Order: sequence, then C-alpha cells, then structure tokens
Amino acid sequence: MTTIVRARYGAAMGHIDGHAGHQTIAAVRGFGTEVMFTLNGGHVWPLYEAARDAEMAVVDTRHEQTATFAAEAYAKLTRRPGLAVLTAGPGVTNGISAITSAMFNGTPLVVLGGRAPEGRWGAGSLQELDHLPIVDSITKAAMTITDPTAAGVQVSTAITTAMTPHRGPVFCDFPLDVFGPGAGDVPDPGLITGEEPDSDAIAELAARIAGAERPAFIVGSDVYFDSAEAELRAAAEQLGVPCFFNGMGRGLLPADHDLAFLRTRGLLKAEADLVVVMGTPLDFRLGFGHFGDAEVAHVVDAESQRAGHIAVLTVVGDIRRTLIGLADYAGDRRDHSDWVARLRAAEDRARADETPLLDADTDPIKPSRIYGELRRRLERDAVVICDGGDFASYAGKFIEVHEPGCWLDTGPYGCLGNGLGYAIAARVARPSSQVVVMMGDGAAGFSLMDIDTLVRHRLPVVIVVGNNGMWGLEKHPMQAIYGWDMACDLQPGCRYDEVVTALGGHGELVTDPSQVGPAIDRAFASGLPSMVNVLTDPDDVYPRTSNLA
Repeated sequence: MTTIVRARYGAAMGHIDGHAGHQTIAAVRGFGTEVMFTLNGGHVWPLYEAARDAEMAVVDTRHEQTATFAAEAYAKLTRRPGLAVLTAGPGVTNGISAITSAMFNGTPLVVLGGRAPEGRWGAGSLQELDHLPIVDSITKAAMTITDPTAAGVQVSTAITTAMTPHRGPVFCDFPLDVFGPGAGDVPDPGLITGEEPDSDAIAELAARIAGAERPAFIVGSDVYFDSAEAELRAAAEQLGVPCFFNGMGRGLLPADHDLAFLRTRGLLKAEADLVVVMGTPLDFRLGFGHFGDAEVAHVVDAESQRAGHIAVLTVVGDIRRTLIGLADYAGDRRDHSDWVARLRAAEDRARADETPLLDADTDPIKPSRIYGELRRRLERDAVVICDGGDFASYAGKFIEVHEPGCWLDTGPYGCLGNGLGYAIAARVARPSSQVVVMMGDGAAGFSLMDIDTLVRHRLPVVIVVGNNGMWGLEKHPMQAIYGWDMACDLQPGCRYDEVVTALGGHGELVTDPSQVGPAIDRAFASGLPSMVNVLTDPDDVYPRTSNLA
C-alpha cells in the first residue's frame, strides 16, 4: 500500500511505502510530470505497477525510439521533465538517438531503464548489458539504483540535474532484484534556479546594444526553457531591437510582432553591427558565430555553453534575469527605428514575393504550395512538427509561429524519426490545439508504424508527407558536387497513406495542387490520425546555404 502525500503538483511525495518503483514515480510526479512513454518489457514492470497505483497516464509505443522522442517532446511542450521508461538491453539502446537529440537540444529528459538482476550479474541473464558506459557521454548524469530505500532521493536528484541549466537528459536503471520491497523518502524538488549572471557583464552588454546602430537578437531554445518570453519582449521593446529566432525560440515573440522577423537573415548578416545570440549555440546553423563585420555577443544559461571556438562577449547565467537586466537599462541609446523600418520593409517585400511560390499551380506539385495551403489553415496555437530534410526545411522558411512551444524541429543533432513521437506527445500535452507533422518521405520510414500508437490511444494529428521519391537533402548536393548520386532513391509514389489507412487512420494521396488544401481540411475534420501524402516535384531543390562544418 503506497502512502500518498499531496505536494504542490498533486504528486505523491514524502515517505513512500511499497518498492523502489513507487518512490521513483512519486519523485517524477513531484516535478509535475504526469505521463510515462514506454514500450512494454518485463524488466520495468514494477515501474508500471507504481504508475498504475499513482494513476499516472501511460502511453505505449511500437518502438523505444518513438517513446523516447515522445518524452523529449513532452518536456519541450510543458517545460517539465519528460519521462521515458525503457526495458533492459535493446530497449535502452533503441532510445539512444533520441537521448542524444535531447542532449543536443538541452531538453530535460528522464530515462528510466530496466536492468538484468544484480545478484546474477555476469551469468548471462536475458538482455544483460551495462548501459552506463553507453549513455555516459550523452547524459548529464547516469546511475544504477542499487538501494531500493534510496531510489526516491536518487531519482529526484537526477531530475533536478536534468532541470538545472544547462538542461539535458539523465538516465537511471534498476536491476530487477533491487526494486524492493523497500520504503523510502521522496524529497520536495524545491525551486530550481540557474546561475546568477554577472551584473557588470549585463551592464556592458546593455551599453553595447544601446550604442549600436543596427543591433539584432537571435533567440534560441534556452530562452524558451527559461520561461523568459515576457522578459524578452520587454528587453526588445525597451531597447528597440529586432529579433530573429532559432529552434524553440520561435513564437517567443508572435510572428506578427513589430520586432519579429523571419525572412531577412541575409540583411541581418550583411548590415547588422551587433548580433546578440541568446540561448543557442554558435554552431553550423548560425555560421559558427560569424555575421559579416558585426560584433557578436553570446548569452548562455551555463558555463558549459560558452563557445570555445570564437572569442565574443559572453554573459553566463539565468537568461531570464539577463533579459530583466537589459530591459532595466536606463542610459542613453541610439534610435534604432530606421534599422527596424528597413528590416520591416525587406520583410514585407519578401513575404509578398512568397505569394507566387505558395500559390504555385504546377505539375508536379511544389513543396511551397503545400505550405501555402497549410498556412491559411493553421490556428495561432497550432503545434508544427518538422521531421525530414528538404521538405521539412521549408517549414522554417514559411511557417509563422505565434505562441511559445508551438514549434518542434529536430534541432542541431538532425536526427530524423522524431515526428511520430513528437506528435504523440503534442496531442497529449496540447489536447485542444492543431497538431501537424511536416514529414519527408525518407523520414516516414523511421516511425510510420507508430500510427498504430496514435490510433490505439485516440490521438488525432495531421501528417503531411512531401513525397519526392528520394533523400533530397543528399541527392541534390551529391549531384552538385560529384555529378552523380548513390543510395538516394526511394520508391516513387510510395503509398504511405495506405499504411495509415490500414492501421485505422485516415489517408489520402494528392497529385493535383488544387486538392492539397481540401485534403488537409478533410484530414483535420476526420478526427483520426491522418496523412496527406503529396507527390512533389523531384527536381525542386531547397535553397540551402548552411555549412555542415
């Protein structure tokens, strides 16, 4: 019998009877997490028992990668820990790519693994594998729970580590013979705060922004995870600084805010004299921190995020408090209105220039036409998920995000196969929002069987596949570099939609551009997991400019 003590999230906390699984689930719920994503395996049944006793929701998938991606997306969407429970051996190794994505994304993912019995270790038990050396380099902390009475404390400590900036995944596994019985304590998680940023560094940065003629902010995912959208708006408006967005930074200012920009990065790189990058690495997505002749400053949430390859003014610590400091700047500053107006005029021209692309009436269908039809149908709180190469890249070009937590892409690790897991979590976490997955036909091959998960759990989402019969992200560059390509072709016209229909969802094939919009309407109206499988132009090449290295 589990002792239930109600805490601030309504979670079971305090002294917990039962076994280590009961303590563990109580610790997870103490941080506000109410959903477990998993695939059934005997090594983790005690965690299922504890979840059942605690009335925690359990969503089971068809592959551990999907379960782990779903847990990561839950963390992204709720800004609480995401929970994946993976059985021993292959269950854990099947989740490795998603754990690695969470590490690159700075997502507070909690992975609980089963483990072969400790008392027979080395004798060859089923799925006997020491997971810790495998996950050590892709987690903030990894441990084996060996004392059933200490599980609650150890798991709570691990989750605190996951939630402490710079955030990231943690891993705990449980030998089958140490689950218990055993009572133990589960501490209150308390308030988790980041490092206090240096006030002098904030003052220097504020002065440089105020003195710049053409400053800009590039806002990334860590600003979102610090729940700093109000502080970002205040700092941008107080200092008159235009904002560009990266990752989950999208939506921290609504796309229709006067200081929010999507289409004018070329002008930013050519003319800005100060670029302040907040909450995202100076990696390949941002030219490794080089923006023409502009001075660059970097605002990061932890010392581990300081760029080692380039010397820039860096402010380290809680980004929300840094933004408060910037907004409080009371000194003289240049008028940036001409710079903002110049960007706005360029933004408006670029948006107008999109119209022929978004309305393109071509055979075969251009990917841009799909985005034109979708954009007219998206509500302000729609969650858009990207899973693919070239086709999903168009989402970053054409989709306007208006609210925080409404944009989920693969992040800098670039691991495909996230789409179905992210969609599962999005429908669970945002039951009243539209959920749309923009999926390449290559990406569809990673996780399409988890349509079954969406159907079984009654989780309606809309999946739009851009089906050009190839790995376009590889084929076109190989052709440009070598004059030939290899291992790039997929089955032309593959009926992914029929897979969805066979699994109990709604699917359609679209070959006529005039039918893209109506097919999307029918998908939304179906109330089922749905796919609109659009055959797109194989000669269409995404205008890519980023450098991988």
